[in-house]
Amino acid sequence: MKAVQFYEFGAPDVLRYEDAPVPAAGPGQVLIRVQSASVNYSDVARRGNLLYPFPTALPFRPGAEVAGTIEALGAGVEGLTVGMPVFALVGAGSEGYAQFAVTYAAQVIPLLPGVSMDQAAALPVAGTTAIMILKELARIQPGESVLIQGAAGGVGSYAVQLARIFGAGQIIGATSSPDKFQAIRDLGADAVVDYTQPGWADDVRALTGGKGVDIVLEMGGGDLFAQGLMLLAPFGRSIVYGVASGDALRMDEATVRHFFYNPSLNQSIHVFNLGIYFGLRPQAAGAALAELIGYVASGQVKVPVHHVLPLSQAAEAHRLMESRRTTGKIVLKPWLDA
Repeated sequence: MKAVQFYEFGAPDVLRYEDAPVPAAGPGQVLIRVQSASVNYSDVARRGNLLYPFPTALPFRPGAEVAGTIEALGAGVEGLTVGMPVFALVGAGSEGYAQFAVTYAAQVIPLLPGVSMDQAAALPVAGTTAIMILKELARIQPGESVLIQGAAGGVGSYAVQLARIFGAGQIIGATSSPDKFQAIRDLGADAVVDYTQPGWADDVRALTGGKGVDIVLEMGGGDLFAQGLMLLAPFGRSIVYGVASGDALRMDEATVRHFFYNPSLNQSIHVFNLGIYFGLRPQAAGAALAELIGYVASGQVKVPVHHVLPLSQAAEAHRLMESRRTTGKIVLKPWLDA
């Protein structure tokens, strides 16, 4: 089969499109013929400067979620059949940037009627992250305001739509490009700001009448983290779910004094990792994914797949993602250039 992996850390060019053996499904596992593999931020562990959430052992094949058809069943698997269209999370040792991938049967979900392979592959990671950070960590309440960093990205595109479903009183999208403003508004945001421009934080304060926001969904890292903290209203929650800039979270002395020496504000910081939730609280993660699937099936949430490339162009997919020129999700097709 064809697969993509890397043997050294570095730029997108370290990704190699090459031949690899087809994995076998062990007990309790399923072999999937992959039709669509989603590209996620965690895949840029390729750069070597991220522990996401653990050090990346070489060689490594990226890809956490796929959609396709069941090719073979391991011993003891029940309720699934060969040829069934499915989507799934895949585990270490057989990741999704490949024509075939192995995963445990518990992580396989039959394909939804009316949902394409590309859409299904883009559901589990970004969509489940968005619904869990809003409900489990932020505990969003009707009428609350939300600032969503990276609102045009994979998680952000879901979060804007879900915040509207959950009754947010004001949704402010933040992006690095004015070209994405309309797309974010179309998802349901009330206002959009460019966080690369001086004074963007003042714009957010003005939009909230000086109160600040109840919830910040933070994925940029670096100085954006501290700027988001300073925008929190009393009882505000900052939910960190990524550091797309590659810079560590930073707080200057003034921010530390403001945040930690004003306990009367009752503000909090939460750090989220989906893999840890699936590992330690699988029932909560599974319930969140099931709820998301219901919203997709009913048409309340649109799956934001905007870029589809052959698997052989995985390096280009990474360049697009890191350039921040994309909106929504990127999907790789393993059989397009076979």
